[in-house]
Amino acid sequence: MKTLAREHDKAEILERLRALSPSSPRRWGRMSVHQMVCHLSDCYRMVTDGRVVTRTATPLPQPVMRWLALYGPFRWPAGVVTSPELDQSVAGTRPAEFALDVADLAALVEAMTTHQRSRLEGQMHPAFGPMSESAWLRWGYLHADHHLRQFGV
Repeated sequence: MKTLAREHDKAEILERLRALSPSSPRRWGRMSVHQMVCHLSDCYRMVTDGRVVTRTATPLPQPVMRWLALYGPFRWPAGVVTSPELDQSVAGTRPAEFALDVADLAALVEAMTTHQRSRLEGQMHPAFGPMSESAWLRWGYLHADHHLRQFGV
């Protein structure tokens, strides 16, 4: 299973981030590529910078949702509604300059996997509840992969 805990998997995500351009077309959803970059950054800030995010209601108990999302044998579906603080058209970080926002996202991936890694244990996810370090790093890979596939990289 891929995870940001593995250097090879992290390098894959960072390489795919570098392949994005401001004109990368979306395959689904309503976010622009630039909004997606800021969305991922805001999501990583939940655990690296303590960004406060409203808890999300789920159809199943949080531990079940967490297990299905992180270890279930399927890709994440398109169209899942996010918390307002992570939605760039509501209260998320507004896109500024594409290259700088991509660089900021890459720095957050690095922070999450290096000097901020010790802060991951027990941090709350808005839909999945408290997560372990390994769960956060698995989620970090899957979330980036989901949105990078959204833009064909």
